[in-house]
Amino acid sequence: MNVCARLVTAAAFAAALAGCYSDRWTQNYKDVVEIGAESGDDSAILAESADTAVQAAIRQQRLEALAAEEEPIYRLNAGDAIEIRVYGHDDLSMTTRIGPDGTIGLPFIGQARLSGLTIGEGAEKIRAGIAPYVKNPVVSITLNEVRSETATIAGACQKPGVYGISNSTHLADLYAMAGASATRLTSGSVVDIADLDNSVVIRGDEILPVDIRRAVEKGDALHNIRIRRGDYIHIAQSLESSVTVCGEVKAPCRRVFVPGMGLLETLTEAGWISESHWSHVIIIRDGLVHPKMYKVDIDGILAGRCRNIALKAGDVVYVPRDNLAEYNVFVRKLLPTAQLYSLLSSRVSSVSSH
Repeated sequence: MNVCARLVTAAAFAAALAGCYSDRWTQNYKDVVEIGAESGDDSAILAESADTAVQAAIRQQRLEALAAEEEPIYRLNAGDAIEIRVYGHDDLSMTTRIGPDGTIGLPFIGQARLSGLTIGEGAEKIRAGIAPYVKNPVVSITLNEVRSETATIAGACQKPGVYGISNSTHLADLYAMAGASATRLTSGSVVDIADLDNSVVIRGDEILPVDIRRAVEKGDALHNIRIRRGDYIHIAQSLESSVTVCGEVKAPCRRVFVPGMGLLETLTEAGWISESHWSHVIIIRDGLVHPKMYKVDIDGILAGRCRNIALKAGDVVYVPRDNLAEYNVFVRKLLPTAQLYSLLSSRVSSVSSH
């Protein structure tokens, strides 16, 4: 895994720790129903997020609160390039970069720590330091380049990575920096593969209720939020033509979908399930923002008690460990958090065709 991938994985897992958003999400679960030979009902839903009026109102309030937030006062940090002007004393003026230790070298003063100070505070510190040697000094600092303020964008964009941001950087700006949607040559045509409807913005321990499509395609100011330091944006890949397999399998992967694909064949192509697998497999369907989940009795299929399950394009097949508690954690904590995005982006390492 390269450095960028490790940074993305670390950011996503850090965002997954709290799980408070997921607790609200699970309050709308439908009853648990198992797909089995007895009912013959492949449409039985294990869990589904319900978009109620209350939830819509909560999202709207959060978006309005984000829009109303005041711009944070910028504080200098390591890596920033600055220009220092001491008026009337060109010999003391300079262009420099704040070092990794947060300091710069100055005449008379020596090493001065600027990291953590506002631009005004930094100028005053320099003024006070040279005041014993220069009569009535007037000092200014101009910020030429910001390297300490960064956000990460990953997934189905042309140039995923870590980007420098400023107070004026909005979601659509960062998406443009990353080259917008990644593309793929299909049947002689170049098509976009980004699935903006299932893409997310993660800030700290929260998945923000932002509609990325409305932000980047329609310029909706409420959704085109100002990007903050440490934000993680995951651009989902269009899943119409693929099936993802992860969890307790030997070779987690993403396979090109072919009509007629079955669960057993797909697990076989993923190296088969490990000995520690649970008796049931979870199938996540209809995307990750508003997913539906199905529980499949894999041991029953292997024993001939249940039929093989036909997969659909976009399915995510998750094989839990041999532990009911882990399955419950997955349903109640993992599914609607950033950790699932990390699970899919870091453990699914290949895309192959049949």
